[in-house]
Amino acid sequence: MIKAVVFDFDGLILDTETPEFASFQQIYREHGAELSLAVWGDCIGAGPTGFNPYEHLERCIGRPIEREAVRARRRALFEETMRTADLRPGVQAYLDEARDLGLSIGLASSSKESWVRGYLDRYGLTDRFHCIRTADHVSRVKPDPELYLTVLQALHVRPEEAVAFEDSPNGALAAGRAGLRCVIVPNSITALLAFGQHDLRIESMSEMKLGDVLRRLQNEEVLKLGDV
Repeated sequence: MIKAVVFDFDGLILDTETPEFASFQQIYREHGAELSLAVWGDCIGAGPTGFNPYEHLERCIGRPIEREAVRARRRALFEETMRTADLRPGVQAYLDEARDLGLSIGLASSSKESWVRGYLDRYGLTDRFHCIRTADHVSRVKPDPELYLTVLQALHVRPEEAVAFEDSPNGALAAGRAGLRCVIVPNSITALLAFGQHDLRIESMSEMKLGDVLRRLQNEEVLKLGDV
């Protein structure tokens, strides 16, 4: 029986990933270089520790950059886009339905807590989650399962009683390693990436109601048990 749903944040609830990639692409082009999705894609969902885009830019152009000035320029490009950003379609409906179904609602993000809570507060979503765990709460972020395991512990549910919603391959891998079933909802950037094991893929949360998603997962689980 499914008792909890656990959501990623960046790229799933709010698509920060597309404007972030676009802002770095712009910076690279201003310096006569290109940032490919093949390079960028490996770090999506895994937090800021795995790939340093400023070091990579310096390697691409063969000289140092004025990092603080470039960071400020990149941040301005990103924030300009985010000023008019909205939640991804269906997010509010999923949170409402999860509440109405009596499910525990968790959030597991590789980003910093201040980043996540800042946006959750902006959109009035902070109180919708029974548990929020971020990079500040663990020693290893996704694709390591630690974030999901800490959420499960806080919600007092077993892995088989929870479903993760993710938009990135690193996130889906973390959920799977923690033993959760995983529904992937890619955004315009991560839709181009190769995903490993997952239980269901939908293009938007507005495509299928949460209850229908959970019933489908539970029915498939019953079918698997019948084959044993």
